[in-house]
Amino acid sequence: MLLYMSQPQEATATPLHSVSVAGVVVREDGRLLAIRRADNGTWELPGGVLELNETPEAGTAREVWEETGIHVEVDELTGVYKNTTRGIVALVFRCKPSGGTERTSSESTAVAWLTPDEVSGCMSEVYAIRLLDALDGNGPHVRSHDGTQLITAG
Repeated sequence: MLLYMSQPQEATATPLHSVSVAGVVVREDGRLLAIRRADNGTWELPGGVLELNETPEAGTAREVWEETGIHVEVDELTGVYKNTTRGIVALVFRCKPSGGTERTSSESTAVAWLTPDEVSGCMSEVYAIRLLDALDGNGPHVRSHDGTQLITAG
């Protein structure tokens, strides 16, 4: 790998991936924190692009707070998800709320605590599965999707 990294990059190099992080924030009553995104109106879990100078856990806590006003303790990695169309790899962590007050931001038009059934009803499958995977205790899960539907291995 060091040899590869020391070679000059050509103009036709393989496209790079983006790494994002997201938090599945689970309250004591089992409700899950979700946002309605300001840019496209869809319901998703809070998260965003991991910055170069931060750990995945720190990025998750930052993104959840920025988008929802909720501070979290990051517990464990529950899944790795790749959007094959956009080249985004998302690391998803289960979290516990540790303070703060729900509020919207420039990236969210609504913040809500949803039941697992409500998650399945208001989110597309490729995002709902991330929250539901975090609840099953069998992770970390590794899944791919094309932006609209899951891609099954085989």
